[in-house]
Amino acid sequence: MNPKYRLYYPRWYRKRIPIFWWLQKRSHAAFMGRELTAVFVAYAAIMLMVLVLAMDRGQAAFAEMMDWLGTPAVVVAHVLVLCILLFHTITWLNLAPMAIVVKLGDRKVPAAAVLIGHYAAWVACTGVVAWLLIWR
Repeated sequence: MNPKYRLYYPRWYRKRIPIFWWLQKRSHAAFMGRELTAVFVAYAAIMLMVLVLAMDRGQAAFAEMMDWLGTPAVVVAHVLVLCILLFHTITWLNLAPMAIVVKLGDRKVPAAAVLIGHYAAWVACTGVVAWLLIWR
């Protein structure tokens, strides 16, 4: 038959990695935590779409939705979601200077300026949304 054929192949060496390897370093834990917060970002987007759907179905459906959102358990859960979303936003904005390199002519804009610009845009957008929701 074929002289190069082997019935059993040697296994490659694969180092065993524990499932919680990311808990060994703080930077890895922060990275994984921020990645896991994407689930809560999706939840917030879905809740916004459900709220718009309730508004579309009429005043009674919207009032029922607002009553449910006003229950203490839901309020506590959404405060927790807000804290998680703030963590997600802050860690995401802190990554911006590493991802964006802005050049003006031959000079590179400092990372601190990019970071301050992102935070300023965040505060400005928050102000516009707050003005639209509260004072309009």
